Amino acid sequence: MLYELQNKVVLVTGGSHGIGAKAIEYLLKENVKHIANLDIAKDIGISQAAKYNQKYGNKVKFYQCDVTNEEQLLGAYDSVLKEQGYIDVVINSAGIMNDSKEKYKKEIEINVTALITSTLKALEIMRKDEGGRGGIVLNPSSIAALFQDELLPVYYGTKSAVLQFSNCIGMPRYFSRTGVRIVTICFGATDTGLLHRDMLGNFDKEIHDGMMEVITKHPFQSVESAASSLVEVLKRGESGSTWLSIANKPVKDITPAVKKAYSILSELVV
Repeated sequence: MLYELQNKVVLVTGGSHGIGAKAIEYLLKENVKHIANLDIAKDIGISQAAKYNQKYGNKVKFYQCDVTNEEQLLGAYDSVLKEQGYIDVVINSAGIMNDSKEKYKKEIEINVTALITSTLKALEIMRKDEGGRGGIVLNPSSIAALFQDELLPVYYGTKSAVLQFSNCIGMPRYFSRTGVRIVTICFGATDTGLLHRDMLGNFDKEIHDGMMEVITKHPFQSVESAASSLVEVLKRGESGSTWLSIANKPVKDITPAVKKAYSILSELVV
């Protein structure tokens, strides 16, 4: 049975750019009740909200928020709760791809720590065994979690952490208690600002200088394809499942492959 997005209250981190921004547009077309966009980009966020509110009614509210600042992040959650009364859907879309010595700690804070903090807050609000309504948390990972490469070891590590964290906290036994689906989507190379040359970085100069050449060998997909996949996974994804969105292909449930891979690894510790 498909999850019905109509009249749902949605919170999105990193919704002013890229996949998150396009997902907001597509969610509005699903006739959600309200979308809170938590992003650090103030001017873009305010402009985006004004544009969508003119077209779809007063449904989008921008919260200037550095997701690595726990006070700001949890404060934004509390503001949405105070205004809307509940939250049904959380999409932790904020992320960066920069392994430079100047940015790698921020990369971990955004891609892993903030995502986990947001997921745990959402779980606290939504869980049925503590009086909530249930809901769904969607955590974007990457194809970087599915193979090994020396290109961006910190980034690959962060996205592997997202995959493992989300799979584990979304396992059926835990979901049976909470009623909160935790779902992961692995995006392939997507035509967003995240992959522009000035946004990338590496601690190794030789790797840094050749990064764009390596990255552009991957088949890119449009932001529209990625965002459409995200919305479909919100509707269809079971808790603990993993999905693949790559090269403008239909989104695919790859949970059996992920479980098989961990099953092989698990044999080593039995």
